[in-house]
Amino acid sequence: MPSRFQSFDDPADPAATAPRLATLRAELVRIGLDGFVVPRADRYQNEYVPPSDERLAWLTGFTGSAGAAIVLADRAVVFVDGRYTLQAAEQVDTTRFEIEHLVDMPPTDWIEANLQAGARLGYDPWLHTARGAEKLAAACEAAGGTLVPVAENPIDAVWHDRPAPPLGPIVVHDTRHAGEPAADKLTRLQERLRATKTTALVVSDPHAVAWLFNIRGSDVAHTPLPLATAIVPADGAPALYVDPRKIGQSVRESLAGPLDIATPDAFEIDLARLASAGATIRLDDATAADAIARIVRAAGGKVVQGSDPIALMKAVKNATEIDGARAAHRRDGVALVRFLAWLDGAAATGGVSEIDAVEMLEQVRADGGLLEDVSFPTIAGAGPNGAIVHYRVTRKTNRRLGSGELFLVDSGAQYVDGTTDVTRTVAIGTPTDEMRDRFTRVLKGHIALARAVFPDGTNGAQLDSFARMFLWSAGLDFDHGTGHGIGSYLSVHEGPARISKLGSTALQRGMILSDEPGYYRTGAYGIRIENLLLVIEAPAIDGAERPLNAFETLTLAPIDLRLVAPTLMTADEIAWLDAYHARVRDEIGPLVDPATRDWLAEATRPVGDFIGEVP
Repeated sequence: MPSRFQSFDDPADPAATAPRLATLRAELVRIGLDGFVVPRADRYQNEYVPPSDERLAWLTGFTGSAGAAIVLADRAVVFVDGRYTLQAAEQVDTTRFEIEHLVDMPPTDWIEANLQAGARLGYDPWLHTARGAEKLAAACEAAGGTLVPVAENPIDAVWHDRPAPPLGPIVVHDTRHAGEPAADKLTRLQERLRATKTTALVVSDPHAVAWLFNIRGSDVAHTPLPLATAIVPADGAPALYVDPRKIGQSVRESLAGPLDIATPDAFEIDLARLASAGATIRLDDATAADAIARIVRAAGGKVVQGSDPIALMKAVKNATEIDGARAAHRRDGVALVRFLAWLDGAAATGGVSEIDAVEMLEQVRADGGLLEDVSFPTIAGAGPNGAIVHYRVTRKTNRRLGSGELFLVDSGAQYVDGTTDVTRTVAIGTPTDEMRDRFTRVLKGHIALARAVFPDGTNGAQLDSFARMFLWSAGLDFDHGTGHGIGSYLSVHEGPARISKLGSTALQRGMILSDEPGYYRTGAYGIRIENLLLVIEAPAIDGAERPLNAFETLTLAPIDLRLVAPTLMTADEIAWLDAYHARVRDEIGPLVDPATRDWLAEATRPVGDFIGEVP
């Protein structure tokens, strides 16, 4: 059946952005600016933004989840990271926009090198964090120019068919899934605020709003978010600022008590009133808009920048959320095994396309009866499309799965009791020796991280190399993080913890993270193996001098043994893979039909059975 949750429409013709760029430049001249910064952001710094906030895509054609643009009178540039270099080259009119690497040449460096002395560079303070704005201002000053805040975004002034803001209804996230009443969460949070002598916290991240008040919404795709903010004082009732049309009477009654519900227009008024009394107000440096800091300072309040304490509270799942995650992954495992069994038979005929695979995977998840949404648009890349890290199939790029190729499928689901994210790479026909070598190196890294035992206080950067070392030994690597945090029926990409070279947050028991090393050969194939891991207490070790942690694998789906080169693996690695497959077989086998069960038994045979069988 057609997908309910994602579109396969082709991107707009890159040339279509030319008149938009010209119109924006004319508007900049009208308001006295020499340039403008266009981030891929909404007021909340969300990963997924509503159509009304897709300003970067409207202007440039680039639809990735991270990026920015700078428009000057005679030059324009789009910045993307390593995940999107191929995508940007296809979507952006390169005769009008230069493309720069977001890390190698960040916007601030580009501004220093290219902004003319005396130039006035505009920015929307609601779309940049305070720290981000400070960096932009410093870059402008270094170039001899000035960063200028705008009261109205000039793109909004010329985007005449801009969609209306979303009005998704808010629902209560029951404590049988949340595991803790909102009142108890609020008590814990306010204790932390008092301990740090903070007058109030501005909750600028809708994920934190949703978690704190045990509510969910539908304002953005793939993440059950209500676009809303809150002010939580150290003492007294918090205030939730949300469009009243999103809250039905029953939800309003369930939220009644120590919570004031106000309109978004009241937020700036209440914040300024609080700040005018000399309040110390904590702002999340990752999501709080520069405009919020400007309001506090203008009213005489003190801004304290730092991490939102809710982020870490939310990342450490309670027992109910952990049980829900296990149930969601078992349910998801049934769908994945059904899908992989279907794929194994159908792809051999040469009649399966990437879109066919996406639609079938969604169908088998929906058959479980509890699918709320996909947790992100499915990445289904056949052959060379698999080498595009964040590939999104369209009707134009749709490719049939061909014999001798690899098929990479990265997908996830939103269930009310948990969020999933899993990647499998499948051989279509007979893989080459190089494919098996690269796949096995990725698998060895995946296993190394899954088997890691580490002391309390270990952060993601310290674990990241576990997943890369077998690629590094062959002079190979991958250009993305190894793992990200996962929400509980919230964002599939949740902070603050992550496993990457930049992962500075210590991993704690109860956190859920992905383990997804990969390898990508441009123009040929992509490989990624992803499971979700729960941080747990490590089994006792004789003589251990400090508390130790380990991982429990949550994802339940077979790894393609046809791509494994057993001679590259150690006995311990083979034992891990055999044990994992035995668990998948034991937990999922009884939940699928007999034909699928037979396929699963074959797909999870001990690795030793394949030695000498696969060339």
